[in-house]
Amino acid sequence: MRHFHNILYATTGPGEDFEGLKQALTIAATNQAALTILIAYPELPEAQQVYREKFREFMRQQTEAGVAAARVALDLAVDAIQVNLQVASADEPPAIVMIRHVLREGVDLVIKEAEGPAEDKGFKATDMTLLRKCPCPVWLARPIARPRGETWVAVAINPESRDRTEHDLSLRLLSLSRSLADTCSGELDIVSCWDFEFERYLRAGTRANLPETGVQGAVEYAQSSHNLVLNNLIQESGIGGVFHIHRLRGRAEERIPAFVRGRGTDILVMGSVARTGIVGFIMGNTAENVMRELSCGLVALKPAGFVSPVRAY
Repeated sequence: MRHFHNILYATTGPGEDFEGLKQALTIAATNQAALTILIAYPELPEAQQVYREKFREFMRQQTEAGVAAARVALDLAVDAIQVNLQVASADEPPAIVMIRHVLREGVDLVIKEAEGPAEDKGFKATDMTLLRKCPCPVWLARPIARPRGETWVAVAINPESRDRTEHDLSLRLLSLSRSLADTCSGELDIVSCWDFEFERYLRAGTRANLPETGVQGAVEYAQSSHNLVLNNLIQESGIGGVFHIHRLRGRAEERIPAFVRGRGTDILVMGSVARTGIVGFIMGNTAENVMRELSCGLVALKPAGFVSPVRAY
Protein backbone atom coordinates (compact mmCIF):
# COMPACT_ATOMS: atom_id res chain seq x y z
CA MET A 1 0.00 0.00 0.00
CA ARG A 2 1.37 3.40 -0.99
CA HIS A 3 1.17 6.14 1.63
CA PHE A 4 3.81 8.66 0.59
CA HIS A 5 4.74 10.44 -2.62
CA ASN A 6 7.14 13.19 -1.58
CA ILE A 7 9.60 12.18 1.15
CA LEU A 8 12.15 14.41 2.86
CA TYR A 9 15.21 13.07 4.63
CA ALA A 10 16.27 15.96 6.87
CA THR A 11 19.64 16.22 8.57
CA THR A 12 21.75 18.81 10.31
CA GLY A 13 24.88 17.28 8.83
CA PRO A 14 26.48 13.92 8.12
CA GLY A 15 27.16 11.69 11.10
CA GLU A 16 28.14 8.13 11.85
CA ASP A 17 24.59 6.75 11.87
CA PHE A 18 22.67 6.36 8.62
CA GLU A 19 19.73 4.32 9.85
CA GLY A 20 17.30 7.08 8.95
CA LEU A 21 18.86 7.49 5.52
CA LYS A 22 18.54 3.76 4.86
CA GLN A 23 14.93 3.84 5.98
CA ALA A 24 14.26 6.86 3.77
CA LEU A 25 15.71 5.12 0.73
CA THR A 26 13.76 1.95 1.49
CA ILE A 27 10.44 3.73 2.01
CA ALA A 28 10.95 5.87 -1.10
CA ALA A 29 11.70 2.78 -3.19
CA THR A 30 8.73 0.88 -1.74
CA ASN A 31 6.35 3.78 -2.36
CA GLN A 32 7.98 4.78 -5.67
CA ALA A 33 8.17 8.23 -4.15
CA ALA A 34 10.38 11.24 -4.74
CA LEU A 35 13.16 11.61 -2.16
CA THR A 36 14.85 14.87 -1.25
CA ILE A 37 17.75 15.12 1.19
CA LEU A 38 17.91 18.47 2.97
CA ILE A 39 21.00 19.42 4.95
CA ALA A 40 19.93 22.27 7.24
CA TYR A 41 22.44 23.99 9.49
CA PRO A 42 22.99 27.44 11.04
CA GLU A 43 24.81 29.96 8.88
CA LEU A 44 28.49 30.41 9.67
CA PRO A 45 29.34 33.72 11.37
CA GLU A 46 30.21 36.71 9.19
CA ALA A 47 33.83 36.45 10.30
CA GLN A 48 34.02 32.99 8.67
CA GLN A 49 32.25 34.03 5.46
CA VAL A 50 35.25 33.00 3.37
CA TYR A 51 34.69 29.39 4.48
CA ARG A 52 30.96 29.24 3.82
CA GLU A 53 31.08 27.78 0.33
CA LYS A 54 33.83 25.34 1.24
CA PHE A 55 31.81 24.16 4.22
CA ARG A 56 28.67 23.72 2.09
CA GLU A 57 30.61 21.62 -0.38
CA PHE A 58 32.05 19.51 2.44
CA MET A 59 28.54 18.85 3.77
CA ARG A 60 27.33 17.90 0.30
CA GLN A 61 30.23 15.52 -0.40
CA GLN A 62 29.92 13.79 2.98
CA THR A 63 26.20 13.30 2.50
CA GLU A 64 26.65 11.94 -1.02
CA ALA A 65 29.15 9.46 0.41
CA GLY A 66 26.57 8.47 3.02
CA VAL A 67 23.93 7.93 0.33
CA ALA A 68 26.34 5.73 -1.63
CA ALA A 69 27.14 3.67 1.49
CA ALA A 70 23.44 3.31 2.31
CA ARG A 71 22.68 2.11 -1.23
CA VAL A 72 25.38 -0.54 -0.91
CA ALA A 73 24.09 -1.65 2.50
CA LEU A 74 20.58 -1.99 1.05
CA ASP A 75 21.78 -3.54 -2.23
CA LEU A 76 19.85 -0.74 -3.94
CA ALA A 77 20.80 0.08 -7.53
CA VAL A 78 21.75 3.68 -8.31
CA ASP A 79 18.90 4.00 -10.80
CA ALA A 80 16.33 2.45 -8.42
CA ILE A 81 15.52 5.83 -6.93
CA GLN A 82 16.45 9.40 -7.79
CA VAL A 83 17.71 11.54 -4.92
CA ASN A 84 17.62 15.34 -4.90
CA LEU A 85 20.22 16.80 -2.53
CA GLN A 86 19.82 20.32 -1.15
CA VAL A 87 21.93 22.32 1.30
CA ALA A 88 20.33 25.13 3.28
CA SER A 89 21.83 27.46 5.86
CA ALA A 90 19.97 30.21 7.68
CA ASP A 91 20.00 32.37 10.78
CA GLU A 92 17.21 30.35 12.37
CA PRO A 93 16.97 26.89 13.96
CA PRO A 94 17.43 23.94 11.55
CA ALA A 95 14.01 22.51 12.50
CA ILE A 96 12.32 25.69 11.27
CA VAL A 97 14.25 25.49 7.98
CA MET A 98 13.06 21.89 7.60
CA ILE A 99 9.43 22.77 8.32
CA ARG A 100 9.49 25.67 5.86
CA HIS A 101 10.73 23.23 3.21
CA VAL A 102 7.89 20.83 4.06
CA LEU A 103 5.33 23.62 3.63
CA ARG A 104 6.78 24.94 0.36
CA GLU A 105 7.31 21.58 -1.32
CA GLY A 106 4.26 19.64 -0.12
CA VAL A 107 6.30 16.97 1.68
CA ASP A 108 4.17 14.16 3.13
CA LEU A 109 6.80 12.42 5.28
CA VAL A 110 9.91 13.68 7.10
CA ILE A 111 12.56 11.15 8.12
CA LYS A 112 15.41 12.22 10.37
CA GLU A 113 18.01 10.57 12.57
CA ALA A 114 17.07 11.02 16.22
CA GLU A 115 19.52 13.31 17.95
CA GLY A 116 21.84 11.99 20.63
CA PRO A 117 23.30 8.56 21.42
CA ALA A 118 21.25 5.55 20.34
CA GLU A 119 20.72 4.42 23.93
CA ASP A 120 19.26 7.77 25.04
CA LYS A 121 15.61 8.05 26.03
CA GLY A 122 13.41 10.77 24.60
CA PHE A 123 14.16 13.31 21.90
CA LYS A 124 16.13 16.54 21.91
CA ALA A 125 15.29 20.11 20.88
CA THR A 126 15.33 19.88 17.08
CA ASP A 127 13.38 16.63 17.07
CA MET A 128 10.78 17.95 19.53
CA THR A 129 10.27 21.06 17.40
CA LEU A 130 9.53 18.83 14.41
CA LEU A 131 7.16 16.70 16.48
CA ARG A 132 5.30 19.77 17.71
CA LYS A 133 5.19 21.95 14.61
CA CYS A 134 5.73 19.89 11.45
CA PRO A 135 2.38 19.34 9.68
CA CYS A 136 3.22 15.99 8.06
CA PRO A 137 4.21 12.68 9.70
CA VAL A 138 7.66 12.70 11.31
CA TRP A 139 9.84 9.59 11.48
CA LEU A 140 12.68 9.84 14.01
CA ALA A 141 14.97 6.92 13.29
CA ARG A 142 17.27 5.09 15.65
CA PRO A 143 19.69 2.27 14.78
CA ILE A 144 18.08 -1.17 14.53
CA ALA A 145 20.35 -4.11 15.29
CA ARG A 146 18.13 -6.75 13.69
CA PRO A 147 17.66 -7.35 9.96
CA ARG A 148 14.70 -5.59 8.39
CA GLY A 149 12.79 -8.87 8.15
CA GLU A 150 12.96 -9.17 11.94
CA THR A 151 12.18 -5.54 12.78
CA TRP A 152 9.27 -5.17 15.21
CA VAL A 153 6.64 -2.47 14.64
CA ALA A 154 4.02 -1.39 17.19
CA VAL A 155 1.22 1.17 17.07
CA ALA A 156 -0.30 2.95 20.07
CA ILE A 157 -4.04 3.47 19.74
CA ASN A 158 -6.57 5.34 21.85
CA PRO A 159 -9.88 4.05 20.48
CA GLU A 160 -12.06 6.23 22.70
CA SER A 161 -12.05 9.26 20.42
CA ARG A 162 -13.68 12.53 21.41
CA ASP A 163 -14.54 13.51 17.84
CA ARG A 164 -14.32 12.40 14.22
CA THR A 165 -10.86 13.94 13.79
CA GLU A 166 -9.36 11.72 16.48
CA HIS A 167 -11.27 8.70 15.17
CA ASP A 168 -9.87 9.24 11.68
CA LEU A 169 -6.37 9.67 13.11
CA SER A 170 -6.65 6.25 14.78
CA LEU A 171 -7.66 4.69 11.46
CA ARG A 172 -4.67 6.32 9.75
CA LEU A 173 -2.36 5.02 12.48
CA LEU A 174 -3.60 1.47 12.00
CA SER A 175 -3.32 1.66 8.21
CA LEU A 176 0.17 3.16 8.21
CA SER A 177 1.54 0.82 10.87
CA ARG A 178 0.12 -2.21 9.03
CA SER A 179 1.82 -1.08 5.83
CA LEU A 180 5.09 -0.45 7.68
CA ALA A 181 4.98 -3.82 9.46
CA ASP A 182 4.48 -5.53 6.10
CA THR A 183 7.89 -4.20 5.01
CA CYS A 184 9.47 -5.42 8.27
CA SER A 185 8.69 -8.59 10.25
CA GLY A 186 5.14 -8.82 8.91
CA GLU A 187 3.74 -8.79 12.46
CA LEU A 188 2.15 -5.75 14.10
CA ASP A 189 1.64 -5.04 17.81
CA ILE A 190 -1.47 -2.96 18.54
CA VAL A 191 -1.13 -1.39 21.98
CA SER A 192 -3.99 0.31 23.78
CA CYS A 193 -4.30 1.47 27.38
CA TRP A 194 -7.44 1.60 29.48
CA ASP A 195 -8.27 2.43 33.06
CA PHE A 196 -11.20 3.34 35.30
CA GLU A 197 -10.09 6.66 36.73
CA PHE A 198 -12.78 6.82 39.40
CA GLU A 199 -11.98 3.47 40.99
CA ARG A 200 -9.80 4.88 43.75
CA TYR A 201 -12.41 7.54 44.54
CA LEU A 202 -15.14 4.92 44.81
CA ARG A 203 -13.01 2.70 47.01
CA ALA A 204 -11.98 5.64 49.21
CA GLY A 205 -15.47 7.08 49.40
CA THR A 206 -16.57 5.58 52.69
CA ARG A 207 -19.68 7.75 52.82
CA ALA A 208 -20.83 6.35 49.49
CA ASN A 209 -20.78 2.91 51.11
CA LEU A 210 -20.51 1.15 47.76
CA PRO A 211 -20.17 -2.64 47.88
CA GLU A 212 -17.04 -4.20 46.39
CA THR A 213 -19.15 -5.96 43.79
CA GLY A 214 -20.43 -2.60 42.56
CA VAL A 215 -16.95 -1.13 42.23
CA GLN A 216 -15.62 -4.24 40.50
CA GLY A 217 -18.60 -4.21 38.16
CA ALA A 218 -17.83 -0.62 37.16
CA VAL A 219 -14.18 -1.56 36.46
CA GLU A 220 -15.21 -4.55 34.35
CA TYR A 221 -17.69 -2.41 32.43
CA ALA A 222 -14.94 0.13 31.64
CA GLN A 223 -12.68 -2.68 30.42
CA SER A 224 -15.31 -4.36 28.26
CA SER A 225 -16.37 -1.01 26.76
CA HIS A 226 -12.77 -0.23 25.84
CA ASN A 227 -12.29 -3.67 24.30
CA LEU A 228 -15.46 -3.34 22.23
CA VAL A 229 -14.53 0.10 20.87
CA LEU A 230 -10.99 -1.08 20.08
CA ASN A 231 -12.23 -4.20 18.27
CA ASN A 232 -14.71 -2.15 16.25
CA LEU A 233 -11.98 0.33 15.30
CA ILE A 234 -9.63 -2.41 14.11
CA GLN A 235 -12.44 -3.98 12.10
CA GLU A 236 -13.33 -0.62 10.56
CA SER A 237 -9.70 -0.03 9.56
CA GLY A 238 -9.80 -3.16 7.41
CA ILE A 239 -6.22 -4.12 8.21
CA GLY A 240 -5.23 -7.72 7.65
CA GLY A 241 -2.08 -9.68 8.16
CA VAL A 242 -0.76 -10.87 11.50
CA PHE A 243 -1.34 -8.55 14.43
CA HIS A 244 -1.35 -8.92 18.20
CA ILE A 245 -3.64 -6.83 20.40
CA HIS A 246 -2.23 -5.76 23.77
CA ARG A 247 -4.78 -4.22 26.14
CA LEU A 248 -2.84 -2.62 28.97
CA ARG A 249 -4.41 -1.31 32.12
CA GLY A 250 -2.93 1.93 33.40
CA ARG A 251 -1.64 5.30 32.25
CA ALA A 252 -0.34 5.41 28.69
CA GLU A 253 2.76 7.42 29.63
CA GLU A 254 3.80 4.59 31.96
CA ARG A 255 2.55 1.46 30.25
CA ILE A 256 3.49 2.17 26.62
CA PRO A 257 7.23 2.88 27.22
CA ALA A 258 7.39 -0.17 29.50
CA PHE A 259 5.75 -2.33 26.82
CA VAL A 260 8.14 -1.05 24.15
CA ARG A 261 11.16 -1.88 26.31
CA GLY A 262 9.89 -5.31 27.30
CA ARG A 263 8.78 -6.26 23.80
CA GLY A 264 11.93 -4.99 22.12
CA THR A 265 9.95 -2.79 19.75
CA ASP A 266 12.09 -1.15 17.07
CA ILE A 267 9.58 1.37 15.68
CA LEU A 268 6.55 2.82 17.46
CA VAL A 269 3.79 4.54 15.49
CA MET A 270 1.63 6.94 17.48
CA GLY A 271 -0.49 10.05 17.14
CA SER A 272 -0.31 13.36 18.94
CA VAL A 273 -3.52 15.10 19.90
CA ALA A 274 -3.89 18.07 22.24
CA ARG A 275 -6.96 19.25 24.07
CA THR A 276 -6.36 22.87 23.02
CA GLY A 277 -7.62 22.36 19.48
CA ILE A 278 -6.22 21.36 16.12
CA VAL A 279 -4.93 24.59 14.56
CA GLY A 280 -1.33 25.20 15.62
CA PHE A 281 -1.71 22.99 18.70
CA ILE A 282 1.05 22.01 21.07
CA MET A 283 1.19 18.30 21.82
CA GLY A 284 -0.66 17.15 24.89
CA ASN A 285 1.10 15.96 28.01
CA THR A 286 0.30 12.30 27.41
CA ALA A 287 1.98 12.21 23.98
CA GLU A 288 5.03 14.14 25.16
CA ASN A 289 5.36 12.03 28.31
CA VAL A 290 5.34 8.83 26.24
CA MET A 291 7.92 10.23 23.82
CA ARG A 292 10.15 11.36 26.68
CA GLU A 293 10.60 7.73 27.76
CA LEU A 294 11.13 6.12 24.34
CA SER A 295 14.45 4.72 23.20
CA CYS A 296 13.16 3.22 19.95
CA GLY A 297 12.39 4.82 16.60
CA LEU A 298 9.20 6.87 16.41
CA VAL A 299 6.72 7.64 13.63
CA ALA A 300 4.35 10.41 14.80
CA LEU A 301 1.19 11.53 13.01
CA LYS A 302 -0.94 14.60 13.60
CA PRO A 303 -4.68 14.82 12.98
CA ALA A 304 -6.12 16.19 9.77
CA GLY A 305 -6.68 19.91 10.00
CA PHE A 306 -3.46 20.66 11.86
CA VAL A 307 -1.97 23.98 10.77
CA SER A 308 1.68 24.57 11.60
CA PRO A 309 2.52 27.78 13.46
CA VAL A 310 5.54 28.02 11.13
CA ARG A 311 5.03 29.74 7.78
CA ALA A 312 6.54 28.72 4.45
CA TYR A 313 8.37 32.04 4.08
